[in-house]
Amino acid sequence: MKSVESHADVLAIEANESLDAPASTYALIRRAAERAPEAPALTLFMDAKDLDANETWTYGDLLARINQIANAFTRLGVREDDVIAYVLPNLPETHFTIWGAQAVGVVAAFNPLLEPAALASLLAAAKVKVLVTVAPFPNTDQWRRLRPELSAVPTLEHVILVDMSERLIGPARDFARAAQRDEAANSGPAAPMAFVEHDFWTLVNAETGQRLNSDRVIRPDDRSSLFCTGGTTGLPKIAARRHGAEVANALMVGRFMGDAVSEGKTLFCGLPLFHVNGVLVTGLLPFSRGAHVVLGTPQGYRGDGVVARFWEIVARFRINFFSGVPTLYGSLMQVPIGKREISSLEYGLCGAAPLPAEVFRAFQQRSGLKILEGYGLTEATCVSTINPLGGEPRIGSIGVRLPWQDMKVVKFDQDGGRYIDCAPDEIGVIALSGPNVFEGYLSQEHNRGLWLERGDGRRWLDTGDLGRLDADGYFWLTGRKKELIIRGGHNIDPAAIEEPLHKHPDVALVAAVGRPDAHAGELPVAYVQLKPGATATEAELADFARTAIGERAALPKHIRIVDQIPLTAVGKIFKPNLKRREIESALIEALGEARVSIRRLTVEDTASRGVTVNVELASPEDQPTASAALGAFPYPATFLAGGP
Repeated sequence: MKSVESHADVLAIEANESLDAPASTYALIRRAAERAPEAPALTLFMDAKDLDANETWTYGDLLARINQIANAFTRLGVREDDVIAYVLPNLPETHFTIWGAQAVGVVAAFNPLLEPAALASLLAAAKVKVLVTVAPFPNTDQWRRLRPELSAVPTLEHVILVDMSERLIGPARDFARAAQRDEAANSGPAAPMAFVEHDFWTLVNAETGQRLNSDRVIRPDDRSSLFCTGGTTGLPKIAARRHGAEVANALMVGRFMGDAVSEGKTLFCGLPLFHVNGVLVTGLLPFSRGAHVVLGTPQGYRGDGVVARFWEIVARFRINFFSGVPTLYGSLMQVPIGKREISSLEYGLCGAAPLPAEVFRAFQQRSGLKILEGYGLTEATCVSTINPLGGEPRIGSIGVRLPWQDMKVVKFDQDGGRYIDCAPDEIGVIALSGPNVFEGYLSQEHNRGLWLERGDGRRWLDTGDLGRLDADGYFWLTGRKKELIIRGGHNIDPAAIEEPLHKHPDVALVAAVGRPDAHAGELPVAYVQLKPGATATEAELADFARTAIGERAALPKHIRIVDQIPLTAVGKIFKPNLKRREIESALIEALGEARVSIRRLTVEDTASRGVTVNVELASPEDQPTASAALGAFPYPATFLAGGP
C-alpha cells in the first residue's frame, strides 16, 4: 500500500476509501492476530548489554495473554465502567494490561516517576478500582513508598503486582529474589489496607487464553482509556477517550504510512508506555497491522546503555522505524554508527516539540535516516499530522493532516460570532474535528472553552496551539497558547510549579516559564515576587520546591526572585516578557560557551515566523560558529555583522 505523499493524496483517500474500523481496540488487535498468529508481535530485552537475552511473543501469544488478564479482571468484578490503572515501566505485562483492561473496562495510565502522594491523588480522581504496578525489586522503592498513600484512594479494591525478577535469568534472578526476601524480612508486617494484593502471573495463569469470558459487547462510543495531560497534580487534567477514537487514529496513521508499518516490519519502542505516543505509535498502530514491536529495556530510552548502544540495537533486531523526541535525536548525534549495518532503518518519527533545523539536517546527513516531524495531542488520541514519508519533507513544518481527520487554522469572527478559516499562511488557532477526537476531560471545569463554534454542527477541538497552513496543505506551529513547558518531550503544566510555590509564606506571585535547552528542549524556570518585607532567598525557595512539588520533571532549574512580575492591564500575569528573557539568556549563554563575541542579541515574536532571533556579531568571521551554536535551538536567526 502506497504511503501519503501530499495533501492531494489525503483528499483522494477520503474520496475513494473508507475507514473500515472495528468497534474496539480489542477487535482491532484480534483481527491482526487471527490473520497471522505465528508472526512475532512483541520482543523484550531487559539489558542493552546482552541483546541476545530476549523473549518474543507471537500474535497468538499476545491475544492469549490479553484474554487471560481480561478474564482475571472480570473475575475480580471489573465491569465496563470500572477503571483499571497501571503504574508500570515498559514490559510485556504493560501491553497485556492496557489492552486486556480496555476489553472489559477502562484503562488509566500514570507516570511511575511521579511522587507517591501525587500518584495517589490521580488514582483517587480517576476512581480506580484495580491498580497494576511493580512488586518490590532491587534498586526501586516504588511499591514501598506508594502503598501507604493508597489509603487516600477509597475506590481501590485490588492491587496486582508484577514481579520483574520473573524477567531475569540465571544469577541475576537469584540476586533479585534474595534482595526481595531480605527487604521483606527487614520491613516488618505491612499495615492493613482495604484492598487485596495479587501476583500478576498467578492471576493470569489461572485463566483461559482462548476467548473472553465477559459477555460485554463493546461499542465505538464506549470509554476506553484515561490519560493525564499537562503533568498536573492536585486538580488532575485527565482526558477521557473512546474505543472508536483510538481505533480510528491507529487506522489513520497506518493508512498514511502505507507499507512502512505492516507485517514484516519491526518498530523500536523506547518512549514510556504511560505516554500516548508509546501506546499508539509503538503499540496499537503496529498491532493493528501485524508489525513487530521491540521493547528496549523496562526504562526505554532512559535504560542503561540504550542510547549508547542504539545503532547496535538497530542492527541486531533489524529495526525499520522508531519514534522519539528532539532530545533523543540530539543525543544520538553523539553516538558513532561505526561499521554497524543499519540499512534496515527507514525513518524516525519526531514529535512533542520542534526539532531544531540544524539537528534535523545534521542527523539525516550523518545517518541517512529520514526524519518525519509530526504533531499530535492526547486529546486527539495521539497523531494528527506527519510530514509525508514519500513526499516533500519541509523542515520546521509538522506536515499534512491525516486522512479522515479535519484540521484547520481558524480565527474568531466578531460579526458572525463564530470561528472562520484563516487565509493561507495567516496565523490562527489550530482546530481539530474527526473520529479520533476525545470526549472531554473528567473535570467539567477543564472543559470550559474547549470546543470552538464554527456553525457547521460539528465538534471542533481548540488545541491551544497557534499555527498557519500553507497553500500546499502543510501546517506550521508558531506558538503554544497553552504555555506548557516541554522538557524532553514531557509536558509540564506551569500550575504544577506555581501552585506549590504559592504555599510558601513569603511568596506573593509565581510565574513558571520554559528556558530553552539544547538537550532537554526546555527547562522549567520559576519567577517569584515576594511579599513586602519578606526575606526568603532563591536557595531557600529551591529547597522548599523540592519538598512541595510532586513531579520531579517539574522542579525548576532556576528560581529567580524579581521586584515585580509583569502584569496585564487587568492584573493577569504576563509571561511573554519572562519567556523572552529566558530565550535571550539561554542563547547568549550558548554563544558565550562557543566563544562568540556579540554586540547585541534580541528576540521578537513575528506574525509569520513565530519567535525569531537577531544577533549583531562583534566580528563577521564568527558567523559559522555562531550559526552552529544557535542551530541547537528551534529559532530562526538573522546575523548582523558589527564593525570596529
